Parts: sequence; structure tokens; C-alpha cells
Amino acid sequence: MRNRTTPPPLPQPLHGADLPLRPGRRPLARAATSGEAPDDLDDDVLAVRASEGDDDAFAVLVRRHSSRLLALAQHLLGNRADAEDAVQDALLSAWRRLPEFRHGASFGTWMYRIVANRCLNTMRHRSRPLPLDSVPEPAAADAHSSPPRVAESDAAAAALARALLELQPELRVCWVLRELHGLHYEEIAQVVGRSEQTVRGRLFRARRALMEAMRPWR
Repeated sequence: MRNRTTPPPLPQPLHGADLPLRPGRRPLARAATSGEAPDDLDDDVLAVRASEGDDDAFAVLVRRHSSRLLALAQHLLGNRADAEDAVQDALLSAWRRLPEFRHGASFGTWMYRIVANRCLNTMRHRSRPLPLDSVPEPAAADAHSSPPRVAESDAAAAALARALLELQPELRVCWVLRELHGLHYEEIAQVVGRSEQTVRGRLFRARRALMEAMRPWR
């Protein structure tokens, strides 16, 4: 078995070269094109193989889940660079901790939890102002929409993004997991390590805060 303090070369989380490396970060190698674990195996089987040192099985898991993990990190942290770092750190941590994976939750939920914890630590210790790229670009407008309506829609989307980034980290995580990633309350509770009642309470507070922030746009 591979020494678990030495992770395998990891596939890039998303879009290959589109992800710039941060200073001091180790490049993520692409998955091997030969000898890969079959893509039709379920996550539990792949996780068992990976925990026994099968690098190709882990590469399949990363390819299968990395897009959603990167999206989660970017929704929580507000910018691409920090999201890439969080996901890379989470993947390295997951490789080392695979023997701890008990299959009580899905592998995807387990990875969501590792990424969310990385992001929470970053948010709680973030002392600098939010970066200029914290507000995502608005979705492409309908070709039949009038320019004034498009401008208003874009401004409202930017306002919502800013309001989301101003939520308390614990509230933001629950809202993003529920509203943007579609997780059920039980899954969110597993990710954040709290009861479903606590999750429902945090979602209520997050929705109320966002509704108040968006009042001028209603």
C-alpha cells in the first residue's frame, strides 16, 4: 500500500489548463489514460480500491466529483483562486483520510464536508477585503430581453452575490448547499456536522437576511 502521507498525482479539478496555479502550489497531474478504474464502478467500490492504494481509482473519483467541489468552493469563497486552493487541499486530505471513510454517507457528501470545512476555515480567518472578482459574471441574457431589463437583472444578480458573501460563514454554507447544490436537509446536516434542526434554523436565518438585502429589487 502507498504511504498515505505521499498522495498520488491528482487530476486537475476542472478544465485542465484553465486553472492557474497559485504561487507555491504543486501542479496537479492529469489522470493516466491507461489502466484507469472503470468509470461505471460506484463510488463505494472506487473508495475501497483507493484506500488500498489504487491511484487510478482515486483519479476516477476526483474526475467524477471535482467540478461540483470546485463550484461549491467558489460559491463559498467568492473567487476562483481561493476555491482552487481549497479543493486541492481537500483532495490531498481525502487521499490521506480514505481509510477513515466509513460509507455511512456517500463519498460525495464526505468530500463536500472536507471542502466545506476548508472553506469555513478560510472564511473565518479572512482578514482582507473581498477580492474584486468576488461577484460572478451574470448569466447570458435572453436574446429577446430589452437592454434596460437585462441591466436590471444583472444588477440584481450582482447584489444577491454580494449579499451572499456578507452572510455569516455557517449560514452561507447551508444556503449554498441547499439552494445552489440541491442537497437535502439530512445531507447538509452530515456535511456541516450539525442536526437537521440546526440546519433548518440556519437556512431560515440565511433566507431572511437575503430577502432583506434584496428588498430594493422586489
